Amino acid sequence: MAKTYHTQIDSPIGPLFLTLEQGHLTNVCMHQQKRTVDVNPEWICSERPFRAIAKQFSEYFRGKRREFEIPLRLDGTDFQTSVWNELLKIPYGETTSYGELAKRIGNPKAVRAVGLANGRNPIPIVVPCHRVIGSDGKLTGFGGGLENKALLLRLEQE
Repeated sequence: MAKTYHTQIDSPIGPLFLTLEQGHLTNVCMHQQKRTVDVNPEWICSERPFRAIAKQFSEYFRGKRREFEIPLRLDGTDFQTSVWNELLKIPYGETTSYGELAKRIGNPKAVRAVGLANGRNPIPIVVPCHRVIGSDGKLTGFGGGLENKALLLRLEQE
C-alpha cells in the first residue's frame, strides 16, 4: 500500500491541511471548508515531503508565483476530472463563469453539474476553482468562504 503523508501549513486564508500520496498532492483543505478529509491512522504526519509544496504556496501568497509546479492526483468521476482539468487552464488573474466552463468541456447545459464538480475540487487554490464566478460577475460558492475567494482573486490582481 502506498504511503500517504499529511501536514498543515499556515496561509493568509488560514491553515491548509495537505495530503500527499506517491509524490502527488491529493488534497488541500481549508480550515473553513465543510468538505474535509478524515485522517487515516496509517497516514504519516511529516513536513518533510511537503517542503517544496509549502514553498510554492508561500510564493503564491506573496505574489511571487503564478503557476504551481506540483504533481497532482485528482480523484473523481470522469465528469469531475474534466471540470478540474479545465480549471487548470484558467490563467492567473483571470476569471470565468460556470456557464463558460460548461461550454469549454463541451456540455453547455451542465452549468449546475459544473458548479457541483467545482465545489468538490479536492485541491483548491492549486486547481483554481476560486477563479470561477457567477455569469453576473458576482462571487458565488467557495468551500473556503467567499471572503477568502475575494482575497485570492485580489491577490491575483496585484
